[in-house]
Amino acid sequence: MGGPFAARKDEKGDLFSQIGAFLSAHALSPEPAHYNFAYDVIANPDGMLAGAVARLTDGGVRLSRSDIESLGGRVVMGGSAPPPRRDDHAAEQQADAEAAELVAQTQAQVDGFADMMRAMQDETRGFGRDLAQSAAAIERTAPVSQTAAGLDEIARITGSMLSRIRDAEVRLAQATHEADALRAKLAEANDTARRDALTGLPNRRAFDEAFTTRHEPDGPFCLAMCDIDRFKRINDAHGHQIGDRVLSAVGRTLAEECAGHLVVRHGGEEFAILLHGIALADAAAHLDGVRSVIAAKRFRLRETDKPLGQVTLSIGVTAVQPNEPIAAAFGRADQLLYTAKADGRDRVCAA
Repeated sequence: MGGPFAARKDEKGDLFSQIGAFLSAHALSPEPAHYNFAYDVIANPDGMLAGAVARLTDGGVRLSRSDIESLGGRVVMGGSAPPPRRDDHAAEQQADAEAAELVAQTQAQVDGFADMMRAMQDETRGFGRDLAQSAAAIERTAPVSQTAAGLDEIARITGSMLSRIRDAEVRLAQATHEADALRAKLAEANDTARRDALTGLPNRRAFDEAFTTRHEPDGPFCLAMCDIDRFKRINDAHGHQIGDRVLSAVGRTLAEECAGHLVVRHGGEEFAILLHGIALADAAAHLDGVRSVIAAKRFRLRETDKPLGQVTLSIGVTAVQPNEPIAAAFGRADQLLYTAKADGRDRVCAA
């Protein structure tokens, strides 16, 4: 039988046992599609696929379904499928839920505002009709014998008009207040949809928008991908709450050290930076300084003051070419990030 199933154990050593261990580690059933994917990873440890898997699973992280499919594999429905990773953007999902709730509230306000305006329009039409009918009644009043009665009618109509006007002013003031509240809610919803809930940094959506709307004459631009080294060990040793604090601290430091440039949490323990008006060599030098600042920090547990250990970053940075699509720039920066990891971590790789 051809394909990966034709490989013999005496040629590959413990190839089959390695494949079995890989399937078990990533909760994959022994389906042919899963076996083929595992074979491609294990049989060519120096290949691009194995390298991508190594980076995704750095520190013992299990591959998710989306990871496998993004690498060209296929997860068979009905088999054991890998669950989503904890760092599969839980914070982004929470932010999206909050944004959706804000949008729903805003929509309810819009509906209420529209109903109020329709009621005001109906009342205005009724006011005009009543005024016209009253004017006709005055004209029918006898000019001499009923002058006093006509004046009384005019006074009544004037009072009614003033009352209606005052009521309309109150309603218009309310409508203005609702409009201001609506604008504030929309601004909040838009900001929330583009901001990471955990770190407070802009998120991937904000980055994509900034990248696609960049103005080439304002360049040059560089794109950097930053990843916290062995972050899963921090979560495993101290819990996700401590891991979240580390993420926030690293994100805050990146934003401070890269002031004037766009720093976003791209997902999980990854951050992306769009550097504007700086050449690649200068960007790499600057980011190496940022890496040194973070590596020099001495993180401690807030509750016990116990040292957490050194936290380091691996960074890949590349120059963005004119009119280059975001996927191409990200792919290059991501490969450089993997190279930095493979070369020992805690370093910047630029090209």
